Amino acid sequence: MRRLWITGYRSYELNIFKDDDPKVSVIKDVIAHELKQRLEESDDEFWLITGPQLGTEQWAIEVALELKKAYPQLKVSMMMPFTEFGQQWNENNQAKLANLQSAVDFSASVSDYPYQSPQQLRAFQRFMLTHTDEALLIYDPDHEGKGKYDYQAIQKFQQNNDYSYQLIDFDELQEAVIEWQERQRDAEEENKF
Repeated sequence: MRRLWITGYRSYELNIFKDDDPKVSVIKDVIAHELKQRLEESDDEFWLITGPQLGTEQWAIEVALELKKAYPQLKVSMMMPFTEFGQQWNENNQAKLANLQSAVDFSASVSDYPYQSPQQLRAFQRFMLTHTDEALLIYDPDHEGKGKYDYQAIQKFQQNNDYSYQLIDFDELQEAVIEWQERQRDAEEENKF
């Protein structure tokens, strides 16, 4: 069994405020590529374990739920850092969270209490690190965001544990944008004929 933690930028950190923003398609494409690479290595059970944050984490869940159709070994888990997570979000975002939570194979809260202190977020990171084998971050250390805390926790954890991670930074995302645009142009050309 393999277990992968995917995390990274929140949607607002990338100036993404709509689901149909082309940047979302590119990021989902990158996540799908990375997941498929790992899934094609083996038929063994494979768990994507991530959090509920708007942005990279929810996009990863959406991608994984779609990939489950072709990869039956794929399981998806959404872990909440604390109970009542997302209650302060607008109605649309709360509904999106609830829909994803009901669609995954497993969901639970690391803390049995609503938010009380940053200690719950550190406990969540610790849980993710001790319940996964590797991490994939859509994150660029040169352009900080909330993901820097996970990135730093992973680096610290690596000092005493066998744990690998992969960063997909802005340079790689820019390359993915170019490839995505080329595929879109090719698809449009094909549709003309």
